[in-house]
Amino acid sequence: MARTLDPDSFGFLVTDLARLLRNEADQRFKDAGCDMTHGEGRVLAHAARAGTVRQNVLAERMGIEAMTLSGLLDRLETRELVKRTPDPADRRAKLISVTEEADALLDKVQQVSAGIRTDLAGEFPDADWQQFTIMLKAVRDRLLTMRADGQANAA
Repeated sequence: MARTLDPDSFGFLVTDLARLLRNEADQRFKDAGCDMTHGEGRVLAHAARAGTVRQNVLAERMGIEAMTLSGLLDRLETRELVKRTPDPADRRAKLISVTEEADALLDKVQQVSAGIRTDLAGEFPDADWQQFTIMLKAVRDRLLTMRADGQANAA
């Protein structure tokens, strides 16, 4: 018996939007000569925003597995866009920092990202787009609260 599942349900829509946004960013990064993937750009942007930060903390902030982050950092480190240094407080831990070589690329990443946002918002009145982003943030905050509550209850 075939089941009918709504392809426009919240979960499907969010997953489709995330996939399509990654694909669009990958293409625009390529077109802009950035030579990086959406995932690498996301890591670079998060690392730049965080300053010097432990690798495990960066993974947690980004909501990705440590091994996934490690592979992305390997590629960025090979290109001398980030560096990993031992944490003086715990030599087993690594500190991540963005290098000066990353500055020009970060500027391009911001330009590409701004272009995507502008193109996506283009047909919507400004007030609607602002309300949409407010609602997305509220959903994100609710999910974070649910996660924290679940972890607190499990302890």
